[in-house]
Amino acid sequence: MTQHDGATLEEIILPGTPEDVRQRYLSLAERARGRGFGPLEEDIVVLDTETTGLSFKDCELIEISAARLSGREIVSRYETFVHPTGPIPEEISKLTGITNRDVTDAPSARDAVAGLAEFVAGSPVLAHNATFDRTFIEAVPGGAEVSDTWIDTLSLSRIALPRLSTHRLADMAEAFGCAGVTHRAGDDVDALSGMWRILLLALSDLPDGLLAHLAAMHEEVVWPMRPVLSYLASEGDMSPRPFSLKEVRAALVREARGESRSDATELDRLVAPGPDEVAAEFGPAGVVSRMYEHMERRPEQVAMAREVATALATSTHRAIEAGTGVGKSIAYLLPEALFAKRNNVTVGVATKTNALTDQLVSHELPALAAALPGGLSYASLKGYDHYPCLHRLDRAVREDLPLPAVPHDGRSDNAVACDMLTAIAVTYAYSCQSPDGDLDALGIRWRYVPRPMLTTTPGECLRGRCPYFPNECPLHGARRRAAAADVVVTNHSLLLRNVTAEGKILPPIRNWVVDEAHGFEAEARRQWAVEVSGEEARAAFELLGGTGSGVIHNLMVQAMALEGSTLFVGLLAKAAATLARASVSVADLFVAVHGLAGVARGDGGYDAVTLWIGEEVRGTQEWREVADAGQRAADVLCEAVKQLAEASEALGEEAPAAAADLGESTRFLRDLLSGITLICEGTDESYVYSAQLSRSKRRIASERLVAEKLDVGADLASRWLPEMQSVVFTSATIAVGDDFSHFDHAVGLDLLGEGSHRDVRLDSSFDFDGHMSVVLARDLPAPNDRAYLPALEDLLFDVHVAMGGSVLTLFTNRRDMERVYESLRPRLAAAGLEVVCQSRGASPRRLRQRFMEETALSLMALRSFWEGFDATGDTLRCVVIPKLPFASPNDPLVRERDLREDRAWWKYSLPDAVISVKQAAGRLIRSSTDTGVLVLADSRLVSKGYGRLFVSSLPSRSVTRLESSNVGRYLSLWRASH
Repeated sequence: MTQHDGATLEEIILPGTPEDVRQRYLSLAERARGRGFGPLEEDIVVLDTETTGLSFKDCELIEISAARLSGREIVSRYETFVHPTGPIPEEISKLTGITNRDVTDAPSARDAVAGLAEFVAGSPVLAHNATFDRTFIEAVPGGAEVSDTWIDTLSLSRIALPRLSTHRLADMAEAFGCAGVTHRAGDDVDALSGMWRILLLALSDLPDGLLAHLAAMHEEVVWPMRPVLSYLASEGDMSPRPFSLKEVRAALVREARGESRSDATELDRLVAPGPDEVAAEFGPAGVVSRMYEHMERRPEQVAMAREVATALATSTHRAIEAGTGVGKSIAYLLPEALFAKRNNVTVGVATKTNALTDQLVSHELPALAAALPGGLSYASLKGYDHYPCLHRLDRAVREDLPLPAVPHDGRSDNAVACDMLTAIAVTYAYSCQSPDGDLDALGIRWRYVPRPMLTTTPGECLRGRCPYFPNECPLHGARRRAAAADVVVTNHSLLLRNVTAEGKILPPIRNWVVDEAHGFEAEARRQWAVEVSGEEARAAFELLGGTGSGVIHNLMVQAMALEGSTLFVGLLAKAAATLARASVSVADLFVAVHGLAGVARGDGGYDAVTLWIGEEVRGTQEWREVADAGQRAADVLCEAVKQLAEASEALGEEAPAAAADLGESTRFLRDLLSGITLICEGTDESYVYSAQLSRSKRRIASERLVAEKLDVGADLASRWLPEMQSVVFTSATIAVGDDFSHFDHAVGLDLLGEGSHRDVRLDSSFDFDGHMSVVLARDLPAPNDRAYLPALEDLLFDVHVAMGGSVLTLFTNRRDMERVYESLRPRLAAAGLEVVCQSRGASPRRLRQRFMEETALSLMALRSFWEGFDATGDTLRCVVIPKLPFASPNDPLVRERDLREDRAWWKYSLPDAVISVKQAAGRLIRSSTDTGVLVLADSRLVSKGYGRLFVSSLPSRSVTRLESSNVGRYLSLWRASH
């Protein structure tokens, strides 16, 4: 962990926070001094613990601190060290300052918790991330006697202060001037005691009626937040008017509206900045020099900016490979921004990763806006599942909670329901203070909260039938505001969904930059895939429910109060019976799908396999059973869709909102029907068909049928590019050597008319030859040789020792990685080096964070680390690629291409692998001062003719071919000289 950096309150209030909300936050500490909250501040115990680690299974208590509050005063304390059964890990001692000597004579956990129970005496307990403290306390015999009421102030702070960028106790305590937080329990208790009144006052500041609205929802759930919200509601606004989110939203977004920009295709004349004009802005008196205090002029950056300006002026497209360090972002943002302002149109930037999106919106665009005369307006747009659907939020308050739709992991229904209610409350509070925003920033525990409870999809969105459409809706409101911006930043997935939706999601943008474009084809294939999932179908049927639960049940209850209720209830009951049959039929389909595992032979991983559904598979008895089950499921689904449509139509006049809810909830049935029909018939030759299977019958629900687009480029060339004036595709890795033909085909540029696009390759602005060495281990056995893994292990040992750690080894499959890791880990430990492995279920984000924090740590990882992982300086000194990342010959896409095209491996698999190696190599040099070594441990680079293509495509020409026994010695010498 890193120590808190002392951020001020101004710094942790999110950008874009409405001014009145910001002022209320800034005045909280002062106002709290004169406020009291009666019983909420009397006989309350604030608690914190320190433990030997984060694992509930393996770690133990080492300190407990508790304090009893009376008003803002602490009137009594309970503090004790706890004697664990094992030693305190060194990193925990460094973090907390608690040593083994401190706990030697401390009471046992049982005795310490017994003392705590006596101190608390059943009073309500406040804890920041209460689940953590409570789990450790109650794991000790007698711990359950401490208190029945634990209030999680972390969750409560997200409701009270939704416009903070962090809800860590350390950050909030520092920002609001409360006691400072260390990593000792007593200090944390003091800080939380100081924050408690501020949190209560912030809750009281929420809009009139909201607290009562939240306190009254789902009273069958024992929710620890309810008494707090109920008391504050009773002490606050006594207005008889019920809470109206629509009214709050209307006032909130009123100031944020702007005039939509023109569609560039409807303008008679467009004026683009000239290449020389753009180049001049990179000079001493130009815009770029005003953006950055020390801006180094890079010829490659200027060349790229000129190309973008020319593309805009000529309404043509570009594929630009710009090496690391060129400064691509400013090279395309400047000419695009000038074009947008000059013509009063909106231009777009689509990125692959959230990291680049955040960088553009938080750094480059604000700097450019400050430097450009007249400023620059910009907006960020994400997919539907990032925005709260306020209609569904309202439904979540009044309808049954979707408990069957999520795993419980041994937790009670009430515990999971509490997570859902907290998510609802946080979303309401955030929606009352945020014109728009990302749900993922709210700390919702998505494992226990089904995303469809709070979000919608393009197909299910009610649009004009929704009471919040368009202005008060966070998503459509954000889209309208984006339509008034000069620059819109979004991601590849939303841009591609917009293509499918025929332009109904994004503003009419005709000039795009697609950054990180090496991933655009793969993302298009994912977005345009049709999937039928047993698990998702089961969850959706449970949400729909029947006469006793779910959406159908809720609608039947509503229908009983209507005139003509007998007709409505009868239609819904009839549909419920058909839905029950449809659910069984779909489950039977996936029993048949599981039978395909026998056809798949031994292909695939440990417990999963992907089966290409080609003519051979379709000719088997196993597939005939799938096809028959699919037809039966389709028949009953068709009947269910028809009956629900009849019910919706009948409800339409008497209860249009209920009819809309029914139509929204049953959209998945139509998608399920069309997906089953498409894949089981298999007649659409634009798709490649496959089944993702489990070897275990226990995981049958995770299986799915998939149809993926075979030729993405053809679709882009016919459905999107003709409607665009200019698209600039750019990345550090899209060419194979100097050849762009693979990329041009992937995105459809090769299907456009002559002169419609141009390919440009710009070298890196960094000194790769001087800073990066490439080593080819030329004598290792072939990767399919039994002797390969033992030889690789010896090579990796030499590499790690010579580099002193900080090695990232990128594997192409889990089996090889785990075998090498288990053999190599003890050898490296004996040499004083630590290596970790991307184990099954491990969080890539946490692994990245740990790797970057521990300079000498080495990591063995899989595909998620091949790109998008930036570790500058000594954090990463060496990347090893054991095996060239060719696609599996059994991959359905590979099999289909082999069937349809000659030399498909050379046309697709080989260039894909070259691009992947270039991406991996790019992890090493992320700044002008970085140095590092790339070790390629696949002897095919030397023995096969295609090896030259890999080597010539790398950014460094400093290439050395060595016997594996000499690699360690070479690296030692290289490291000494760098």
